[in-house]
Amino acid sequence: MIPGRGVPDSEFRLEEFSDYLRFERRRAPSTVSAYLRDCRRMVGMVGKDSPASLRLSDLRAHLAALSDYGLSARSLARNRSSLRTYFRFLVAEGYVSADPTEGLDAPPPGRSLPYVMSYDQVLAVLEAIPIEDPKALRDMAMLEVLYASGVRISELTWLRVRDLRLDEGMAVVRGKGERQRFVPLGGSAVRAVQRYLREARPAQDRGLSGGTVFLNHHGRQLSRTGAWKIVRRHVDAARAAGTRLGTVTPHTFRHSFATHLLENGAGLAAVQEMLGHADISTTQIYTHVDRSFLVEEHRRFHPRG
Repeated sequence: MIPGRGVPDSEFRLEEFSDYLRFERRRAPSTVSAYLRDCRRMVGMVGKDSPASLRLSDLRAHLAALSDYGLSARSLARNRSSLRTYFRFLVAEGYVSADPTEGLDAPPPGRSLPYVMSYDQVLAVLEAIPIEDPKALRDMAMLEVLYASGVRISELTWLRVRDLRLDEGMAVVRGKGERQRFVPLGGSAVRAVQRYLREARPAQDRGLSGGTVFLNHHGRQLSRTGAWKIVRRHVDAARAAGTRLGTVTPHTFRHSFATHLLENGAGLAAVQEMLGHADISTTQIYTHVDRSFLVEEHRRFHPRG
């Protein structure tokens, strides 16, 4: 079944396409897996019932949405190749009469996206935090949550202890327009938050926090400016240790979160839900994704899930 759509593979001949790639085209197993993942994600995103109903405009909108979410040029090129190979197979087998990928070029440039770190760069920043210092446990928990959940910096600083669902590996955040959503945290972030709550926060809390998770040295809610300074300090430490990094802000962790999930094969609808976006593209319609599916998508595809 296609995740999030309930459309069986048989409707789109994906099992036959897999055999075609393996036995006729003799593609490597990794290539077969990537092509099938690309095609399944496309089907789940555009919401059509059969390949014959797909049009060039659907495929262009799909690639544009992937581009908007920061997929690399290399990954976009592979997605185009996957779709072209898939439709050529369908035409050759007589399942569709026309190939909608003719004229499928690179998506038009979208809005400028912030710098996106590689996973190794994220690790370098995390490893630059001196966790032997109890005060740094807050910083580790913060950065782990930023990367694990993709929350906005304002959502992070307003996160309250009562919003944590660490036994479920989730938290409740309140985004733009006071919209509330559940976000998966993953094992690494949960452990970092648990350690901070256990070993560091009690000594910081002076009854002035209003229940927020992350506190400044006065025991009050950490401000956005304070969070920015913390990120900058550890990014600078990673640079000093030899890691090449572009301009990194708290929002860079959000875009890195989304990009790494998509690069690893997560469904676009699940990433949309995790980020709290009302829409990815005005040309696309997405189904509701339940909490258990979000946790599973995060566990399977996030590098630190």
